[in-house]
Amino acid sequence: MTNDLFVRKEKTGEPVVAICYDFDKTLSPDDMQAQGYIQSVGYDVPKFWEACTKLARENDMDQNLAYMYMMLQESEGKLILNRKTLEEYGSKVQLFPGVEDWFERIRAYGKQKGVIVEHYIISSGLKEMIEGTVPARNGAFEKIYASCFYYDEKGVARWPAQVVNYTNKTQFLFRIEKGVLDINDPGVNDYCAPEDRRVPFRNFVYIGDSDTDVPCMRLVNAYGGHSIGVYNHETGDKTKVYKMMYENRIKYFAAANYEEGSELDQLVKCIIDRTAMQRVVDFLKEAGTYYLATMDGDQPRVRPFGTVNLFEGKLYIQTGKMKDVSKQIHKNPKCEICAFNNDEWLRISCTLVEDDRREAKVSMLDAYPSLQNMYSADDRNTEVFYMKDATATFSSFVHAPEVVKF
Repeated sequence: MTNDLFVRKEKTGEPVVAICYDFDKTLSPDDMQAQGYIQSVGYDVPKFWEACTKLARENDMDQNLAYMYMMLQESEGKLILNRKTLEEYGSKVQLFPGVEDWFERIRAYGKQKGVIVEHYIISSGLKEMIEGTVPARNGAFEKIYASCFYYDEKGVARWPAQVVNYTNKTQFLFRIEKGVLDINDPGVNDYCAPEDRRVPFRNFVYIGDSDTDVPCMRLVNAYGGHSIGVYNHETGDKTKVYKMMYENRIKYFAAANYEEGSELDQLVKCIIDRTAMQRVVDFLKEAGTYYLATMDGDQPRVRPFGTVNLFEGKLYIQTGKMKDVSKQIHKNPKCEICAFNNDEWLRISCTLVEDDRREAKVSMLDAYPSLQNMYSADDRNTEVFYMKDATATFSSFVHAPEVVKF
């Protein structure tokens, strides 16, 4: 099987944020099988799962293979287990508040900021049922990685075609990272230099609810990404997210409320904002020197700068209060920055806002130890500003301008 049989996603200049979701109890308040299928084959929900667990333990069987086997066995003589049937069950699955319009809303927010947002499902549940949900039918997901059946020539489910469990979930993160999305594409094992990876792990967001998500959460965390634990907003039970937080499995937790303005909504938008800023930070640091333009009355003034630091989700620069540039910024905080690197140039238009907190100054000086010979967080001279209402435009003779906002 040759690699050219597979369609792959290519890296472009725009940053990509990959938001990966578990499904059951992350996007839906209950297991998808327990919202119609189990009842239709005459089983009590707890007893069905008990039977699956017993089958798995007695036969050294994967838990997910056990439930898929049970579904095949219990369907006989009761219903035709085909793709259509499973999608119909999926169409009845309850979703948490805001889920139906969440994916397009967050994608649109990313577009406003110059960031491509892609949504992926990585679930031990059934792909066919997920495909029957309203978001999937509306094209919300870039890819759905989930367990699924093989169907015979009559379209009847006969055998597991794919099984996804909590440990092999991690392979899909590497596929997304490299843009090698097809599950049979061996290109996922090819070496790819960090700078060539389509979605660096720091741009991953993994949203899950329980221990089965821990391997993915740990991997995302280890490489600088963002893992979020969610809990049912109606029950308010935070036992699992507290445990994951205590064990450093997640960076954040929030109620599984996906409505606009919710805590989760604000958190994910902050991550998108940070991703937009990170592209600017990387460019300025690689350039080494950038040029800051201010106004001195009606006379423009330009000088070289070198400091840039991300702190608490804001992009900072540093100077000294004794300098003319400081006085000019205080009089007119609207400034522009320009930098050039590798046949590409960056222009930033922004308003600079002073942050007089000691911790903001310490963060800057920690990022630039060489400045500590001249500046101190307590010297009454060191000054840091963060960029507000910034528009950054990346330009080149070989591509159209690309804009990010933060």
